[in-house]
Amino acid sequence: MLTLPEKALFLLLALTSIYYTYRGFRQIIDIIRKGQPEYYSRSNRPLERIRDALVRTITQITVFKNRPVVGFFHSFIFYGFTFYALVNLTDLIEGFFPPAWFAGLGNSLVGDLYRLGADVFGSLVLIGVLFFVWRRFVKKDPSLERFNQSVLLHPEVRTGGIRFDSLIVAGFIFFHVGFRLFGAGSLLAAEPHADPWQPAATIIALVIGSNPNRIMGWHIGWWISLGLILAFLPYFVRSKHIHIFAAPVRLGLGRRTSAGKKVGSGVLDPINFEDENIEQFGVALLEQFRLTQLFDPYACIQCNRCTNVCPAHVTGKSLAPSALEINKRYELNSIRSQFATGEPSPRPVMEFAMNESALWACTACGACVHACPVGCEQLTDIIDLRRDAVLTKAQFPQELNTTFRNLERAGNPWGLAQDAREDWIASDLPARTISQNADFEVLYWVGCAGAYDPSAQKVARAFATILTHAKVSFAILGKKEKCTGDPARRGGNEYLYHNLATENVEVLNSVLVNNGTTKRVVTTCPHCFNALANDYPQLGGNYRVLHHTQLIAELIQEGRLPEMILSDKVTYHDPCYLGRHNGVYDAPRRVLGGDQTESLVEMQRNRENSFCCGAGGAQFWKEEEPGTMRVTENRFQEAGSTGAKVVATGCPFCKSMLSSSDSAGKTGAPAVLDIAELVVENLRKTKEKLGLA
Repeated sequence: MLTLPEKALFLLLALTSIYYTYRGFRQIIDIIRKGQPEYYSRSNRPLERIRDALVRTITQITVFKNRPVVGFFHSFIFYGFTFYALVNLTDLIEGFFPPAWFAGLGNSLVGDLYRLGADVFGSLVLIGVLFFVWRRFVKKDPSLERFNQSVLLHPEVRTGGIRFDSLIVAGFIFFHVGFRLFGAGSLLAAEPHADPWQPAATIIALVIGSNPNRIMGWHIGWWISLGLILAFLPYFVRSKHIHIFAAPVRLGLGRRTSAGKKVGSGVLDPINFEDENIEQFGVALLEQFRLTQLFDPYACIQCNRCTNVCPAHVTGKSLAPSALEINKRYELNSIRSQFATGEPSPRPVMEFAMNESALWACTACGACVHACPVGCEQLTDIIDLRRDAVLTKAQFPQELNTTFRNLERAGNPWGLAQDAREDWIASDLPARTISQNADFEVLYWVGCAGAYDPSAQKVARAFATILTHAKVSFAILGKKEKCTGDPARRGGNEYLYHNLATENVEVLNSVLVNNGTTKRVVTTCPHCFNALANDYPQLGGNYRVLHHTQLIAELIQEGRLPEMILSDKVTYHDPCYLGRHNGVYDAPRRVLGGDQTESLVEMQRNRENSFCCGAGGAQFWKEEEPGTMRVTENRFQEAGSTGAKVVATGCPFCKSMLSSSDSAGKTGAPAVLDIAELVVENLRKTKEKLGLA
């Protein structure tokens, strides 16, 4: 137990620490509250949110994902530090109250288990800290601080701020836990006796030797252990260690509809153009971010996982999603006291968060969002910054100006005539419009690529052939169909998207909704799929949307199409807007034979970890930003390394990009085909075998 002067001194230091810590937290709360209102709810279904956040936090499942070894050692620190909340409280009580008060508890099974937990968890924390110190400062793991030279970094980050912060945090944890164990060992040495429930403390006692004066070691251990907490707390609010509080909260703040359904990463928050009070479109300043966007930099654990999987960064470009959140954090720390009191942020986000090349290098693939273990949404930041660049400043790549003009004037990014929408239909192909087939079973949304791009037209014809063979009554909109607006929306031109989408929703509602029932709409383009399924409900368009691979899988299961027999090895490329953004992974693989065939080989990066083809985020319509390699070349090389003869995909833009990669033209390179084309070929071979061709 402490002496009376020690108690008084500790209370004085504690009050001082609590005051400055409270003030820091208060400022952070005030900063986050400056964020703009959210479109989707972040607080409905509170019990589900709390349960989800607790499960993901306690299991550490998001930390283990993709980095099992790192997750293993991180769990030492997480579980150890969680238990140490009880240890610190117990030590505090023991320091202020007589030991006799706890004698009965100390000799009980509960007391034994507590001492064992404090000893074992303390040892595990030390092991975990040593691993991470070795990883960052000795091994210098490039996955932690690997930023391309062209990445814009906050001055404090550029001068080693992350490493300095990591050193302080690691030092605090190591010495806090280390001196607590030293104090426990000193107490055993002073009594003296060995305690089988405290193996590490017993070893320390044996090393320092038995002596009643060792009680001084307990005092030293107590003061340094708890004193470090008091010293660290005011710094804690500006360090990355704040994620231990912010991350679990962020995991519970995912977007949900009013009905409580989770909103996927492929969905963007709309702008209400009917609100005449809106003067700023998109984000230019920190205070124009939404609430969660200001919360993200505090939840970010600076693990760099998002940057490690970013297609732009992997191919040498200046975009690093983690740098975006880290730069936001350091900027907020530097202006915290003034910004929290209501002063405006002193400079635009684009001056400290990222440069223009980074802004336009994003493929909107969502890999960063899915890789983040704490739920940060870096993609929405980038799109909001693009909206400001396009709608407010009119500063964007020149090629997109042509695309936007084509969309506005012709209703498609190619700028081709609307009358040519039906030119893809072959003379022997019974593809009829809704006016010719009003009682259709399925509406086929052809999309701009299927209507105008020669390569995608082959896919459209193949799919129409499939539907015809399976006796699926389908119709197309023909000249009534316009671009969904996806390239405009992901390119930052929300206003143009809104106009196109509003017009399409009006047409679709008149065609699909009949007597309270909604007919199904199917598309061969994942970008159209995502727009119809996720974007259009914001405008009153709620449809039953299928990707063509889903419908084909359904038809095979019903026996209306023959099962696929692959003669050559095939590898499947997951389109970002079908897989990662919408969770459609199994249907395409079922069409290709799934687990029943050895001919289907997976690339190393597949399913939710699939690598982008490089077309998304309006990249297809502009020159790729400077880097060391084209995104599509990186992906095609990976596909080629599988030894497959065919790269199968389910997206016209993936097909076009992969086919145009440098390696695609080399001898022996795999062919790139849509799944629909493979199904038609399989159908032809089946008919030949049956003598029906």
